[in-house]
Amino acid sequence: MTHKIKVRLKDKVMKSCLGSVFSAAVLVIHVLGFSAAYAQIPGLSNKKPYVSNVWVADNGDGTYKNPVLYADYSDPDAIRVGKDFYMTASSFNCAPGLPILHSRDLVNWSVINYALRKLTPDSIYDKPQHGKGVWAPSLRFHHGEYFIYYPDPDFGIYMIKTKDIRGQWSNPLLVLKGKGIIDPCPLWDQDGKVYLITAWAASRAGVNSLLTVYRLNSSGTAVMDEGKHVFDGHDNQNTVEGPKFYKKDGYYYIFAPAGGVPSGWQLVLRSKNVYGPYDQRIVMDQGATAVNGPHQGAWVQTENGSSWFLHFQDKGAYGRILHLEPLKWVNNWPVIGISRNGNSRGEPVSSYSKPVSGKSFQITTPAESDEFNNDTLGLQWQWQANPKVNWYALIRGTGYLRLFAFPQPSTAVNLWETPNLLLQKFPAPDFSAVVKIKFSVEENNIKGKKAGLIVMGNDYAYINISKNEKGYLISQLVCKNAAQNKPEDNVAELPVSTPLVYLKVTIKSPDAVCNFSYSTDGKNFLPIGIPFNAMQDLWTGAKIGIFCTSDPDIKAGGYADFDWFRIISNEAH
Repeated sequence: MTHKIKVRLKDKVMKSCLGSVFSAAVLVIHVLGFSAAYAQIPGLSNKKPYVSNVWVADNGDGTYKNPVLYADYSDPDAIRVGKDFYMTASSFNCAPGLPILHSRDLVNWSVINYALRKLTPDSIYDKPQHGKGVWAPSLRFHHGEYFIYYPDPDFGIYMIKTKDIRGQWSNPLLVLKGKGIIDPCPLWDQDGKVYLITAWAASRAGVNSLLTVYRLNSSGTAVMDEGKHVFDGHDNQNTVEGPKFYKKDGYYYIFAPAGGVPSGWQLVLRSKNVYGPYDQRIVMDQGATAVNGPHQGAWVQTENGSSWFLHFQDKGAYGRILHLEPLKWVNNWPVIGISRNGNSRGEPVSSYSKPVSGKSFQITTPAESDEFNNDTLGLQWQWQANPKVNWYALIRGTGYLRLFAFPQPSTAVNLWETPNLLLQKFPAPDFSAVVKIKFSVEENNIKGKKAGLIVMGNDYAYINISKNEKGYLISQLVCKNAAQNKPEDNVAELPVSTPLVYLKVTIKSPDAVCNFSYSTDGKNFLPIGIPFNAMQDLWTGAKIGIFCTSDPDIKAGGYADFDWFRIISNEAH
């Protein structure tokens, strides 16, 4: 049986969900689109690019719409090497960390790798550490090597590097030890000197709104001095942070956000001397747009010399979503976005001509759906802590992902401390997620085991299948204030006659309202429980995913086989 035939057979159960208005031919096209979920996995590059059913920024006519990624790529940094653009972003406690995205036009992006397979030290990050871990990184290419400098606010500044951005990266090297030192960015100067600029987190260092420049050794592996503060934002640029260091036409430029994440602006500093004094100018703010807090990101240039700026916008439960703005230089100052009335500061665009266009550029988006037909997880997935090999099995040829009913930590009151949640970013303002799952548990060992579909955040909710002495159950559970060790509330519970079920959640904007439903035949979905408003995590958006767990101190055994996980549009029901 060919792969395409297999996928069609797996999807026959979805016909009624997609709606009778679709013809059989349209259904086949829609179904085969899901099989491209592995287009981003190394070794499978011959597959067609994955194209989302719920958010595509490329308008197909030489223009794009913002956000270019309606997903939580916080604190982005990007570079161009030849014809290729690469980007990374904060990943906090999620593992693997530091996603590597690739584009040929700054609009169509795919995830091609992770630079950080697991977080260090293991003794800390083998457990969920919400909001800690990898904060705002910088990505650079120098003398044939790719470098990422990233901060862990509790340990200091790390560096990793590679000659193959799609391959394995080096182990993290601590180049600057200290608490509260964040948001590093290196600069290799023309005279051979190397600098590192950082910001400060008041939660650890006791002070913020400062930017500091250090000398690095020639290999970029160690800081050589105590550093010098080059900018103090306390007077008029509060919460200045996230600096990116550049040099152009004899000026040193520091691109830095200020004013705070939800409502701040983009600041640029410039000086003829690396240590200042620096002149300052706000080069982009919200203006008359609906794009709050437009700041923190990367200046990149195309091959033809045009300049562009990637930044985020805080959208609450949806995370910090990625925007692309035109950038022009006026009198050696950048103006980002569209300038109104000759103003020196710009404001975000909702749509614009693409930076690079041509028929050879295919529309592509980061993968979302996963058929689990490979022996590696798709690159859309991250765990809530450093993963362990005994949490799951992907056996080549089986066509499903098996998650084992791994016991929760002995101290766990809810899923906040549970490391083996397999999660991915929200991909759009409106979408649905559907999973096909078969739950297996030994008759004499059914207590406390469950598997399901979850929307995870500071508040979270999920739908799951479990079993008691009378048979199988479908339940919806909600947890409010999970970080404060609040217990889950079992909102609804219904018996089902089969261990094979289909679980679904539908998310609707603007408030990320989630409605759960289930089916035993893949055709007729029945609502269960109550609506739930998705909630962001600490510094990240809400995430959606799957899990299989057992209560603490319960005898091992049991698992769930996930045949597929699919993101579909809310209209395709």
